[in-house]
Amino acid sequence: MSDEISRATRYGVLAGDVEHEIEIKRSRFICYLGRVESDEVAREFVDLVRGEHRLARHHCTAWVIGPDRMLQRSNDDGEPSGTAGVPMLDALAQFTRPGEPSPDLSDAVAVVVRYFGGVLLGAGGLVRAYSDAVSQALGRARFATRQRMRILALDAPHAEAGRWENELRATGIDVLGTDYGDRSARLRLAVVDDEGERGALEARIAALTQGAAAPVDAGVEWVDLPA
Repeated sequence: MSDEISRATRYGVLAGDVEHEIEIKRSRFICYLGRVESDEVAREFVDLVRGEHRLARHHCTAWVIGPDRMLQRSNDDGEPSGTAGVPMLDALAQFTRPGEPSPDLSDAVAVVVRYFGGVLLGAGGLVRAYSDAVSQALGRARFATRQRMRILALDAPHAEAGRWENELRATGIDVLGTDYGDRSARLRLAVVDDEGERGALEARIAALTQGAAAPVDAGVEWVDLPA
């Protein structure tokens, strides 16, 4: 993803799927959270939940996708307009991860399955129920940070590749992998997409290799940072 597509440099993502159920006046609200990166994958997730709960009356949905969280969808699936999908979307979009200063969760889909318990909840009751189902599920979720990283390729002699990789890792550089070719090895390095960070890495490589090698720009990727 290029810099032109997104101004964001980092955002939160789910580190795993979540299932959580609440019951309100005998109605069951089962929330499923999943990580998705496109409309198509979000709809596939929804279809899987629908398949597991064919007898449920409602399968309401919301999702937020993209580094800038510009892609947002919601659906009431037969509930009164504005009582399900929008509150679910608000719960996703306004959620703040522990330790973060502001909401940044994205690439997340929520599906809330409702089994009607025979008691009408009213519009306000539905809004609270669907919002609470998502909020409580988020409270049980684990999260990771997705960071926009500049990828640099560094060619190394076979005899030096292992040492260079170990020394770079020891100084906190993310080494995404090493590919061994016939004549040399290529290390793939990731650094925060910032000119200062890149300059510091290039200086570190120059010192490590005694000026014998320099990294080549290999573009930008979104990388999940270790928890």
